[in-house]
Amino acid sequence: MATANQRGRRAHEWESTAGAEAGDLHVLAAGLRRMNGEINRLVHGFAAAHGLHATDVQALAAILDAEEPMTPGRLREHLGLTSGAVTACVDRLERAGHVRRVRESADRRVVHLHYVPDARESARTYFRPLAQAAAATRDRFDAEELAVVVRFVAAMNDELRLVRTADGR
Repeated sequence: MATANQRGRRAHEWESTAGAEAGDLHVLAAGLRRMNGEINRLVHGFAAAHGLHATDVQALAAILDAEEPMTPGRLREHLGLTSGAVTACVDRLERAGHVRRVRESADRRVVHLHYVPDARESARTYFRPLAQAAAATRDRFDAEELAVVVRFVAAMNDELRLVRTADGR
């Protein structure tokens, strides 16, 4: 894990580049790819440490972030996987102790996926350095700047969702 001084130095290097070429789409794309790569390294490390696939970690994130109880069908749509692949993913997550399947009491055919509390705490511990890096980064921006960043991320996610929908994935 980088020290605060190393993070600050890297941030200064990025700010210099970003400031000089703020409107350059290439600079933005390269920065997003770098960030995606760093997050992917953490995700793959967590997956390996828990005997999971990277897709399983994406499933865990989807279950965690869902506004209503996640079902295997919604998880399939979210991940763009086949029914069989989602079943295998949920089976792995259940065997590893990360999720549990709970049948809906009103309609026993409906299955909800719940993140097991102990497993959630384990994930929080593993990803704490990412949360700390995000907090340290956030602290370098004022409320107006953060509002723009949040708007950008939301708009980018909306655009990516449209791309995924348009190409059938």
